[in-house]
Order: sequence, then structure tokens, then C-alpha cells
Amino acid sequence: MSETTAQMPAADTTPPSQMQKLVAEAIGTFVLVFFGAGTAFASGGDYVATALAFGLTVLIMAYAVGHLSGGHFNPAVSIGAALAGRVSWATAAVYIAVQFIAAFVAAGMLAIIAVLLYDGAEWGDVLASVSNKWDTGPAANGAAFLGAFLAELIGTFVFVFMILAVTDRRRASEKIPAPVAIGLGLTLCHLLLIGITGCSVNPARSIGPGILSFNWDDAMKYQWLFLIAPVLGAAAAGLLHPLLFGRDGTQVPGSGLDFKGAGDAFQQQWAQQSGGVAAAQVPVDQQQPIIQDGWQWDPAAQQWIPAQQHQPPAPQAPQAQQPPQQGGWAPPPGDQTVVRPPDA
Repeated sequence: MSETTAQMPAADTTPPSQMQKLVAEAIGTFVLVFFGAGTAFASGGDYVATALAFGLTVLIMAYAVGHLSGGHFNPAVSIGAALAGRVSWATAAVYIAVQFIAAFVAAGMLAIIAVLLYDGAEWGDVLASVSNKWDTGPAANGAAFLGAFLAELIGTFVFVFMILAVTDRRRASEKIPAPVAIGLGLTLCHLLLIGITGCSVNPARSIGPGILSFNWDDAMKYQWLFLIAPVLGAAAAGLLHPLLFGRDGTQVPGSGLDFKGAGDAFQQQWAQQSGGVAAAQVPVDQQQPIIQDGWQWDPAAQQWIPAQQHQPPAPQAPQAQQPPQQGGWAPPPGDQTVVRPPDA
């Protein structure tokens, strides 16, 4: 071993904080919308270029920040992951909020750049040109929206189902390059759906440019479909994957169909990661284990430890009840206390 290698510090294995996860989701979603929609605008709607742009952005950003947040960059993926038990609903809700904000910012930056570059370019027209829609012209069938709805629902289902499959932790030994598979999967969706709806499979990507265009006729009136269809497709994938193939680990508290405990699980995790006092106020033996990415929070030691090395505290043997001493504890008034009469 060389002297340089010997002096290298050990890698920091501390799990990412909640804030780092949110920043990762914001950056990933911004890059996806900016470069994906931007390529659609700059290339004049070229199918192959646009499909590759969306696929490559997901691939690259999954490698760049996916280890921090899971690399969702898509509300549909967050919903599917929550239903599959991978993340809590509270975490998914915050992810979704960040994803929509990042999509709006990316769409705004794209419009500003286009207006500055091209004479006569207008904000609304730029964003309307990259918004998802379907053909409603004279040659279109009256039920064209139903075809678009089914295409988006099936496309999102396949995309989210594929993500859950390639990120299954039971396949860790196979060394599957999940970001590559996910990027190619999104490219495949675009190659088909661009000609039908422009391809959304991502509510943030659609609603960001569509709503920010302030153009009702060419963009805004279509966006309801690109919210409902991807959500339903993702929900179907999130429910069916664990139902058909089982879970890849313990279900995260507050995920799946458990909506009640989502907020408590998220607040407890945030408090424990931030070193807040909230975790200290809960007895150790009453805290639910917080497990993520192979690490488990040890509330007694106040640090993250590998999950497989965590041993629950051994149960204490029940102690024999001591008779009350003079002046000591007395039973509550509501307890039924039997007093033996003195011997005759």
C-alpha cells in the first residue's frame, strides 16, 4: 500500500439528511425538465433527440444524486414507491412538493432563455410548444382523450413497475445498473408516447410548463389528464409489484396502505437525524425502528448503525411483586383489593 493510500481518510458512511434528500430531488427534477423539455424545444420536436434527452437526464442524475434520495424526480415514482412500502407517505408528499417546485423553476428558466435568444418568441408560446397534449383537431375522434389517457396510464405503469423491479434489494448481488435500466425505460416510453401525448408519465414535467405557460387553449386545459393518468398508473404498479413478487425488505412505517402513521414516522426520523430533542422525549423501548438504505437509527447511542448488526434490547425478566411497605405505595381506589380476614 502506498503512503498516499494509507493517509486517505475513511469514507463518510453517514446516511444523507432529509434536507440533502430534498435538494437531490430538486436538482434531479430541474435537470430532467430543463434538458428534456429544452431539447424538445431546441430540436423542433425531434422524436429520437427528445426521447434520448429525457432518458439520459434520468440516467445521469440517478447516478449523480440517486444514492441520496432514491432518484425519483417524478411524483408518480414517489407515489409508487410509497404504495410499495419503500418510502413513507410523508416523505413522498415532501418529495412531490419539491418536484413540482423544481419543475416550475426549470420551465421558467427555459422560457426566459428562449425569449432572450429568439426575436418574437413569447413566454406562453415557448412553454405551450413543450407542453403535453393530444390531438383535438377536426380529424381527431371525439374520444381522443380516452386514448391519450390509456396511453399515459399504461406508460406510467410500465415505467414505475420497472423501477420497482430493477431497484429490488433482493437483486443487489446481481450488480444490476439500475440507472441505466431506468434511463432506457424512460427512453422507450418516449419513443412511443411522443407521437400520442408528447409523453408525460410524470405530472411535474407536464404541469410545470403547462400551467406556467398561462396559455389555456394550447396547454393548460389538457393538464388534468397528465395528473390523473400517471397517478393511477403509478398506484397500480406500487400495489401490484409487492403483491405479485413480495417485498424486498421490511415495509417502511407509514407507507403502503398505512396512511395514519406517515406523519409520525417522518417527524421522528427528522428529529433523530437532526439531533433534536423530540427523539429524546420518547422512551427507547417505544420508538419504532427507523431503517433506510441498510442503516438503522440507534436511539440509545444516538447514531446510525448497520441494520443487520442492530440487536433489540433483551427483555427483562418480570420481578416479583413486593408487598407494600408501611407508608409506601397504595393501590388506586378503583382496584379491587381482597383483604384476608384474620384467623380465628
